[in-house]
Amino acid sequence: MKIRLVAQELKESFLMAIEAIRDNKLRSILTLMGIAIGVFSVIGAMTAIRTLESSIEKGLNVFGSNTFGIQKYPAIQMGGHTRMKYRNRPNITYRQFEVLKDRASLPKMVSVSEQFWEGMILKYKDRKTKQNVTLYGGDEGALQTHNTYIGDGRNITFGDVRFSRNVCVLGMDVVDELFPFEDPLGKSISVRGDKYLVIGISERQGDIFGQSRDNFIIIPITQYLQEFGSRWTSLDITVEAPSAELYDDTKDEIVGLLRTIRHVQPDEKNNFEVVSNDILIETFGQFTGGVKVFAFVISIIALVVAGIGIMNIMLVSVTERIKEIGIRKAVGATRNNILSQFLMEAIFLSEFGGIVGVILGILGGNVVAMIFNIPAVIPMDWAIYGLIVCSIIGISFGSYPAYKAAKLDPVESIRYE
Repeated sequence: MKIRLVAQELKESFLMAIEAIRDNKLRSILTLMGIAIGVFSVIGAMTAIRTLESSIEKGLNVFGSNTFGIQKYPAIQMGGHTRMKYRNRPNITYRQFEVLKDRASLPKMVSVSEQFWEGMILKYKDRKTKQNVTLYGGDEGALQTHNTYIGDGRNITFGDVRFSRNVCVLGMDVVDELFPFEDPLGKSISVRGDKYLVIGISERQGDIFGQSRDNFIIIPITQYLQEFGSRWTSLDITVEAPSAELYDDTKDEIVGLLRTIRHVQPDEKNNFEVVSNDILIETFGQFTGGVKVFAFVISIIALVVAGIGIMNIMLVSVTERIKEIGIRKAVGATRNNILSQFLMEAIFLSEFGGIVGVILGILGGNVVAMIFNIPAVIPMDWAIYGLIVCSIIGISFGSYPAYKAAKLDPVESIRYE
């Protein structure tokens, strides 16, 4: 019985709050806008970040399962000064790779590759690529390192690497541009004036962040070093463990061997980086974590400002409705009835504004997904957090006006002009 009575009182308070908001549409809309903007800022930012995180984490899965990489520089570097920090490290050479591969006993695969950072224009007869093509030097494991496989033809072999043969494997974008109407296998293309025989084409990978992953050419690493290597060239080594159980043991063996090969003293840190999918994602997460905290703090400030606006509007509403409050008290309304009415009005304004802000925030944040052509994300956890914060804002900033209304004297209120 008591629960039913409380429910009835809350229902009446809610209906009266709705009526009061309807009677002051412009004022209510302005108040809603303050809350909506605050929630929009946090939900929009978090949606955009979550969308980017989802796609980037997928893109950061550059290694296969049970696989890690060895390279001179960290995979993710914040600012140019960090690169300066690592540039004095000795380069990883092909000879070091050969010794490492020969000595290692646990890995299932030890592969080497390097990217030429100046884009290439490839030619075949009277046709040429319209955009710069990424040139890789690699061995028989290079395609697997780049998360793709042979779609037709054959892969680079140990013999191609050993004898520095002028052969290549093409990505599908290059095939589309140079060989739109014919089979590229067995044809020779021109790379900076040198002829390379096309022995294979890779499977199509598609785009990420609007950038194609099929616009590349791979040649044997030894031929790459002869034609495109320099004193700044440092190779990347990819290692695949035989199983998840032996992953850590394989990593320890490779790190230990490479420290010996590169003459790193026992008390010195590694002069190379060990990179894996987990490390890449963790490093990126540290960066986005700071962005999230900053965006959340700014949004909380915006919500507090909006809460102050709610308090101001509610105080004005109490002043305008003093006589109404007096009449309600005169006919039997209790302090709790008045308190719940005005508190319900403040919470409704906050929650409705929060819902509008959540919807706009999700739509606005997913503009990033539309721009980069990546899957949209709906951050349900942040949407719930936003609505909880709105409730706290409504209760916190609506309590004083509601308390002030509840304690008004009914006789003085009826006399108020």
